[in-house]
Amino acid sequence: MAASVGKEVSNKQLILRDYVTGSPKESDMYVKTSTIKLEVPNGSKAVLLKNLYLSCDPVMRIRMNRAEDSIFTSYTPGSALSGHGVAKVLDSRHPDYKEGDFVWGPAVWEEYSLVEEPNLTKIHHTDVPLSYYTGILGYPGITAYAGFYEICSPKKGEYVFVSSASGAVGQLVGQFAKLTGCYVVGSAGSQQKVDLLKNKFGFDEAFNYKEEHDLNAALKRYFPNGIDIYFENVGGKMLDAVLLNMRDHGRIAGCGMTSTYNLDEPEGIKNLMFIIYKRIRMEGFSAIEYYHLYPKFLDHILPYIRESKIVYVEDLAEGLENGAAALLGLFSGRNVGKQVLVVARE
Repeated sequence: MAASVGKEVSNKQLILRDYVTGSPKESDMYVKTSTIKLEVPNGSKAVLLKNLYLSCDPVMRIRMNRAEDSIFTSYTPGSALSGHGVAKVLDSRHPDYKEGDFVWGPAVWEEYSLVEEPNLTKIHHTDVPLSYYTGILGYPGITAYAGFYEICSPKKGEYVFVSSASGAVGQLVGQFAKLTGCYVVGSAGSQQKVDLLKNKFGFDEAFNYKEEHDLNAALKRYFPNGIDIYFENVGGKMLDAVLLNMRDHGRIAGCGMTSTYNLDEPEGIKNLMFIIYKRIRMEGFSAIEYYHLYPKFLDHILPYIRESKIVYVEDLAEGLENGAAALLGLFSGRNVGKQVLVVARE
């Protein structure tokens, strides 16, 4: 048993102050320091975790709202944020986990967590960075894999468009598309990200949507023959323009709509009739319903990572004190690649 187990130590947490309307601010969250005993109580089947890496995800903004019609549970004001992360097991009375195991899964935004009913995935492949299990080997990876292969059913030679293409999911979708033999274009919010898409991730073309006054015209320029597959991450005006440029029997995988998360009233979509005109199939999905594919997904992606045929860019922020800024940076485009909060390094 590690020497620190059994001691009482300080435990920083990132707390949500109250429900949020409009664009969240750093002042909507604050760091609180309490104490925790590094020991699992007798008679419990809990595990004690040292949190290492936390995933900054756009869906966390939805959970800051007062609960309405959403599959995502709202946070409780005055309590710590939660999401997904990577941790090390410090102590365990659960038969499935032992001291020293690395795990990923649901995580509270704090330094140490006592988890009464653990639902965690053990990490067996440690020859890749542990932080990857917040992204390429975690739910963003499953999202890209399931959305592209299961929902979009790509064929060699098809035309693929990815919005928010340099983010945690989009950068993978583009590389999957190239491995399939597709032509792929991505949109992003800066020239730095456009260069990243073309020079590092291998996209055929990319454009900065902030510099395009007419998204419909931009898509016609990059897709003169139309779009077969659209991987939807932003919604709003981009989705409206894409619908005009889809080919007959095109497929749209609805992963997220980040442009609407801070709006009190979501933008309306004017071109939905094109779903009928062009017989388009549009399907929203959540990675959780595809978790059963995780072993197949690992078998697919790990060889590509090890052979450097798939690359992944992370943006690492250090410490819970910088957690609010890292999370909110997702909505201003400040991050480059997958945003990860480093709580501790193993």
